[in-house]
Amino acid sequence: MAAAMASFTMNDAITKAVSSELNVGEILLVRGLFAMVLVAVLAAHRKALRSFRSLLIGPVALRVIGEIGGTLSYVAAISQIPLANASAIFQALPLVITLGAALVFGEPVGWRRWLAIAAGFIGVLVIVRPGAEGFSQAGLLALASVGFCAVRDLATRRIPKQLPTLFITLLTTVTVTMAGAFVLVPLGGWTAPSGHALGLLALAAVLILIGYQCIIVALRTGDISAVAPFRYFALLWAMLLGYLAFGDTPDRPMLAGAAIIVLSGLYAFYRERMRDKLRPAATGPGLPPDGL
Repeated sequence: MAAAMASFTMNDAITKAVSSELNVGEILLVRGLFAMVLVAVLAAHRKALRSFRSLLIGPVALRVIGEIGGTLSYVAAISQIPLANASAIFQALPLVITLGAALVFGEPVGWRRWLAIAAGFIGVLVIVRPGAEGFSQAGLLALASVGFCAVRDLATRRIPKQLPTLFITLLTTVTVTMAGAFVLVPLGGWTAPSGHALGLLALAAVLILIGYQCIIVALRTGDISAVAPFRYFALLWAMLLGYLAFGDTPDRPMLAGAAIIVLSGLYAFYRERMRDKLRPAATGPGLPPDGL
């Protein structure tokens, strides 16, 4: 999980660096083309290819919509605000998934975890700072990404088990790439990318695939409640890469908000683990892996 977070965050740093040359749509299009080739080859090798009519399945379509919205809003956010700020806001995702599972699926959530969710949202508000001088609409884009990705992950729980994970990833990659092409013109049109930008986006696609494989292995071989807290390594990587690559130094409100989100998330994971010890082991899938 720690290796997966490092890969995903390095991809984010590359995307932010390239955003000074290319618009969001072109980044998603070019990076997606590289990723499509890699995922398609791997899916074919593992005989995971299926009919693209799977997009007509409700949960699959909802996951794709969530992935498109989450990717567009997050890439737009990190192109405008420090990497660590966007990453800190995104760490609220597990809490939002818990909230969504309670509201949509009726999963039991005790008062302690409700308090943890509330504390996590307070941490997000500390970072976003609505109404303050440091407020940025890009912070709201990062928050919107959290909402879209929660929809994505909750929908993934309802996808039929006979659909291979790799094929779902391929569907996601294809549709996100198409979304990049769709918004390309409204966001400024095509700009011939430099060889440097193409190389970075190819590297980003490889990093995404590495992170994807690492997180799958982590979730399939380790206890989810024990592995999931290591998602917060992404925040440490974001702070380090943001400082080294872009000279971003986190301010006190960002650090305070991030601490609140992480501590509330860790406490929610702890309470979930305590709950699981008091009931028979679940047979269904746990938290789905991050998408592309």
